[in-house]
Amino acid sequence: MSDKYDVIVIGAGPGGYVAAIKAAQLGLKTACVESWTSEDGKQQVLGGTCLNVGCIPSKALLEISHKFEEAGHGYAEQGIELSDLKINISKMMERKNGIVKQLTGGIAGLFKSNGVTSIHGHGKLLANRQVEVTDNEGNTKVYEAENVILASGSKPIEIPPAPFTEDYIVDSWGALEFDEVPKRLGVIGAGFIGLELGSVWARLGSEVTVLEAMDTFLPTVDQQLAKETLKQFKKQGLDIKLGARMTNSEIKRKLVYVDYEDGKEKQQLKFDKVIVAVGRRPYSENLLAADSGVNMDERGFIHVDDHCKTDVPGVWAIGDVVRGPMLAHKASEEGVMVAERIAGHKPQVNYDCIPSVIYTSPEVAWVGKTEEQLKSEGEAYKVGTFPFAANGRAMAADAAVGMVKIIADEKTDRILGFHVMGPQASEIVAQGVIAMEFGSSAEDLALTCFAHPTLSESVHEAALAVDGGAIHIANRRKKK
Repeated sequence: MSDKYDVIVIGAGPGGYVAAIKAAQLGLKTACVESWTSEDGKQQVLGGTCLNVGCIPSKALLEISHKFEEAGHGYAEQGIELSDLKINISKMMERKNGIVKQLTGGIAGLFKSNGVTSIHGHGKLLANRQVEVTDNEGNTKVYEAENVILASGSKPIEIPPAPFTEDYIVDSWGALEFDEVPKRLGVIGAGFIGLELGSVWARLGSEVTVLEAMDTFLPTVDQQLAKETLKQFKKQGLDIKLGARMTNSEIKRKLVYVDYEDGKEKQQLKFDKVIVAVGRRPYSENLLAADSGVNMDERGFIHVDDHCKTDVPGVWAIGDVVRGPMLAHKASEEGVMVAERIAGHKPQVNYDCIPSVIYTSPEVAWVGKTEEQLKSEGEAYKVGTFPFAANGRAMAADAAVGMVKIIADEKTDRILGFHVMGPQASEIVAQGVIAMEFGSSAEDLALTCFAHPTLSESVHEAALAVDGGAIHIANRRKKK
């Protein structure tokens, strides 16, 4: 078989493997390079961070821990009585690993059925769209391509005050592998990942303290929802300290001593384990040869235009290694767009309609702009909210916490932002994404029939509330 391809993708995460499959479906001779190797060192592992040590395993643990917490604290009020409830950590991890193995194996099957050639090794872009692949033994081979898609992803950021260790100070990957529930768990960073992982172990019995350097909780989230979310987390026992900047850590007597400053004085806490979740950075080391022609910024992000083209014709970059939110679904959409553009089509990603989700309980999800953004931009807008406390289905599910919030343009009524905090927010937000993708007005949703009883009726009511017409809550009086 010739070593020249129409498309070579470097990276088999949710951006790379999707791009490879779509390119092959479009009739392009395609190969995908991935260096991830199984623990025994024998097999290539596809799926990248998301499937192996990110989105999927964390959601598996979130689901299991949520069921455990609900069984221990929520079932009795519903008439379900349990005794001697306990968690089997090894069994929980076994299930998580089984799900990961099934999904990563599924990608290998999709590659085979779509005719994608899988190449095992570390990929590096050379000049003239050549790709050098180094295998586990250090052997190199060079492949040629008409188009190269860089999809190398990202990795956790390590900070000087808390260098990673094997047993005590871990990144988000290590937090998925604990073999017992830590009695006291410290989480550095109150972002998506820190809150999700902190929630998992708090539900299973850890005393969790979250240290966040910023004074604002979830600054990218609409603050009406963020403030309510913070209240719920504190009710659940998460001790979230804002404005707390970590300065040092020391491991002694099998404990981690963490020093931090809160603006008033220096403080110290001790933990059995510490998770550092202060963000991620692009995985771009040894990805580009000096003469590749592709430009990166000082943070390691590859420079691309709105269609993910780099400065070199025929070389593209997608996902966490380029600008924009580090989200698996964003990477996948970019992968499809690039494959289509290579094939001669002209699609584009609507970056205004990419949803974000925090998979805690309650979940938080949103798309579009927040009130804070619109205020800073001087845009005139109107708001409709509806609480799940007034939703029959949410009450029946013992999940009547949170709200749906719709923000619309004051003059045109076009939906500008769609925000959900509460049960199944990750699913409900898709209704807002679809509405905004089609340029819907709040009235369009208000005139749509929603099934009863469903959580989604809260979307209907929030849309009605935008113009003061909600049925199942008292509306704010309109100004005369």
